This record gives sequence, C-alpha cells and structure tokens, in this order.
Amino acid sequence: MFPLSLLELSVQSHSCLFIAFQNLWGRGSRLHTQSHVQFLIIPLAAIVAHSLYQPLLGALCERVFYKTRTHCLCLYSKAAETFSQKGQKNSNQLYIVLLAGNYLVKSLPERIFRKLPKSFSRYEIPACGHLNQLEYEARTGRACKPPPQSSRRKNFEFEPLSTTALILEDRPSNLPAKSVEEALRHRQEYDEMVAEAKKREIKEAHKRKKIMKERFKQEESIASAMVIWINEILPNWEVMRSTRRVRELWWQGLPPSVRGKVWSLAVGNELNITPELYEIFLSRAKERWKSFSETSSENDVEGVSVADREASLELIKLDISRTFPSLYIFQKGGPYHDVLHSILGAYTCYRPDVGYVQGMSFIAAVLILNLEEADAFIAFANLLNKPCQLAFFRVDHSMMLKYFATFEVFFEENLSKLFLHFKSYSLTPDIYLIDWIFTLYSKSLPLDLACRVWDVFCRDGEEFLFRTGLGILRLYEDILLQMDFIHIAQFLTKLPEDITSEKLFSCIAAIQMQNSTKKWTQVFSSVMKDIKEGDKNNSPALKS
Repeated sequence: MFPLSLLELSVQSHSCLFIAFQNLWGRGSRLHTQSHVQFLIIPLAAIVAHSLYQPLLGALCERVFYKTRTHCLCLYSKAAETFSQKGQKNSNQLYIVLLAGNYLVKSLPERIFRKLPKSFSRYEIPACGHLNQLEYEARTGRACKPPPQSSRRKNFEFEPLSTTALILEDRPSNLPAKSVEEALRHRQEYDEMVAEAKKREIKEAHKRKKIMKERFKQEESIASAMVIWINEILPNWEVMRSTRRVRELWWQGLPPSVRGKVWSLAVGNELNITPELYEIFLSRAKERWKSFSETSSENDVEGVSVADREASLELIKLDISRTFPSLYIFQKGGPYHDVLHSILGAYTCYRPDVGYVQGMSFIAAVLILNLEEADAFIAFANLLNKPCQLAFFRVDHSMMLKYFATFEVFFEENLSKLFLHFKSYSLTPDIYLIDWIFTLYSKSLPLDLACRVWDVFCRDGEEFLFRTGLGILRLYEDILLQMDFIHIAQFLTKLPEDITSEKLFSCIAAIQMQNSTKKWTQVFSSVMKDIKEGDKNNSPALKS
C-alpha cells in the first residue's frame, strides 16, 4: 500500500502544472523570450514528477502520466502549427523551443521506462478537437488499436459479481510481482470472504423460510377462524359476542373477510342512519359543491357560516391527497377517491356542528377498505358519535384534558420510570396522543396492524385506544429513556415501520388497566369529579 499523500501529490502536480502550462499558451504571441523556457520546462516537470511516483502509484499514476503527456503533445502541435502558418516575426526562438519540447516529451517516457507499457495506445490519441483520430493516424503512420481485453482468471469456481475477487488478480506488469506468501494470504482472505458471504446467504434463507412458515401458519389460522365466525358466531351474534371463546378469537384478529361485518355489528347504529339517508346527505353535499362556485354571499345556513363550510371542503380535498399515499387508491384518479370524497362531504352535511376535522379521512378510508359505501358512512357517523371521538373532533378541551389525566394515571402505574422521564422534560400526553386518537392509529401504524387495533377497539371501546398507546410506550421504553424532548416527540409522531403485531400486542397484553382496584371507567369518573370540584373551589363566586 502506498501513502495517500503521494497519491494526492501526484494528482495535484498534474493538475497545477498543466493548468499553468495552459495559461502560458493562452498568452499566444505575447510570450517573451524568458517564457520560452517555461513553456518547455513546465510540461516536462509534470512528466518527470509522475515518472517518479509511477512505481509507487501503479495503474492510477500511469493513466494520469500518459494523460499529461498526451495533452502536452497536443498543445505543442497546436502551437507549432499556429506559428508556422501565421509566419510571425521574432518567433523563431519560440518555434525551436516548441519543436524541442515536442521531441523531448515523446522520447522522455521511453528513456525513463526503457519501454512503453502495453496500455500506452489507450492514451496516445490527443484529447482535443484540433487533432482528430484521422490526422493523428496520418502523422504517426500507425492505426489506433482498440483497448485490449482485460485478462480475467478463468479458474474461478464461479464468476464474481463484485470486486471481491480482485484480490486474486496479479499486479500490473510494471510493478513487482506478488510473493508466494502474499498470494497465499490473498487466497486465504478471499476464501474467508466467500465463506462469510455463504453464511449470510444461508442465514437469510433460513429467515425467509421461517417467515414463510409463520405466514402459512397464520393463513391457516385465519381460514379456520373464518369458518367459525361465519358458521357459528355471526348467526348468533347477540348471544355469543360476550363469550370467552369469542373474545379470545377477537383478540387474535378478525379474518379480513368478516372484519367489516363484525365492525358494523360492534359499532352499532344508534343514530339509525339508513342508506337512503346517506343518499340524501350526499346529494346535498353535491349541490353545495356546485353552489359554492356560484354564490358566496350568504353568511348563515343551518347555523354554520358559508366560509367555514367552504374551508371544510377545501380541507377535505387536501386531506384526501395525503390519505395512505403509498396505496395510490384514494388520490385523485384512484378507484376510491370519489367514494372517500362523497362520505366526507356527506358527513359535513349530516353533522355541520362538527364539520370536517383533519384526520377523519384516515378513519373513513379504513372503513371504505372493509365495507360498502353506504355501510362505511353509517359506521363512520356512529363511530365519531362515541364520547371519546366526539370530544376530540369537536375539540372539547375540558374533556380532552380529562382523557389525558386518566391516561397519565395508568401511565404512571404501568411505566413509572418512563413516566418520570417524560415529566422531567414536561412532555405531556397531548403531544403524541392527539394524532393517535384522531386517526385511531391508522396513520401511525402499518395498515394491517392498525386494523388489528381496530378489531379490539370495536370490542373494548375507548379504553383500548389508550391501552394501545401505553403498549407502544412499553415496546419502545428502552429507546425513549435515552432520548430528550425533541427526539421523543419526533419518534412518537412517526413510529418505526418494522413494528410487528406480535411484539405490540404482547406489550399491550402486559398493560394492566386497573389502578387500585379501579378500572378505566371508574378512574375516568373520579378524574371528572376531581376536576369539577377543583373548578368549583377556584370559581370567583365561591371566593367572594
């Protein structure tokens, strides 16, 4: 191995000296007599410098060396022709210097190296427009040969796909040959690299085989569960939904073929929405989309200003384009773009007091993937009518704070060390929980994993949303304990994509939603009671 400084010096000497040579030529006929020697010495110095470094630098210096020599030949030839054609006065001395330089540059490599390397023909043609290939062949009397084919070893057990096998190649002919010990060492290093590569391939093959085996096992369990759901559970829904067997099957995840049906039954239809009612609100939404382009003078329609509704419609368009962008099915031109737009538009007409809130598009999109259009709207409207969702989407700050306070009670109970770490940075639950609750984890988690969270959410209600949040914190507890405020917020906003359902649900199962024999609903009720009493004690009327 040669020092890096020699390589840098060689390349820099080529660049700097050759640029200086070009600058001298740029002066043309204004060169003085004292510059004639410079015109000859500078390219020669470049060649000599590269000649000295060539045994150390090998093929790299060889390419740089002959490139310099070729440029010098080209410039000497151009200068000599220019002066001979123009017949300038007082140019005899310079003309003689150019001819002498041309001769020396051609003959110097042969004197230094005794013979030219075989690869010299690759660098023989000057790289300039003035001397093309035909002119060069006419002057030198020899035709340009194509570059020789690289001699590759033919005794490899297999053709290498990378530069790994280059360690077995012999050195160039102008460098000392490898010793027997060095060749054996290179062969040993090469065999070790090949063996390591084979080990990695075998390990990856076993990993792929294991993944495929687990996938086949999962598909078989889904197929058997689907038969049970279709033949036994769904026909007797009201009787079997709360049994232990059904709850265990529910926890393992619903088969995709029955997921939409089970979601609809679990969410229910307390609002008594019918497909006909959906069509009515959809037609109203379409009329509004047309009217907004024609009229904008009305200020109050059904208690909501036209400006607010127009803003909602614009926000819907923007949000749809950002809904599951990797799937390319909800964006404009996609198969579900119009369906998603219709459901969100119909909901803004159905619930003008709520309107459209950012994040609704993800919930509607997940429902569209599992239900027909009218059924998806019915489930969507009833789902957003639940107390927790209604508090968040109506931005009821007092109710949201109560949910956050209840969450912190179980956070401290289950993950006390991480809870204190968050407290030390004043990192409150609203920083990461709002996005999770608004989209029901469909934006933060992979879609298949988010659907599994939805499965149990439909079974257990709002409690499972916060339990899932605690499960995520437990899963990444060790990582979060090493982060500061900014990195924690960034990490929880965009969770890792390699999260698996097995790891997450094992962490969720380890979370105990019980505090001093009190369950979620009891803790939430006590928190509401404490907040109301605190508000009364702090009210100005009581103080006066």
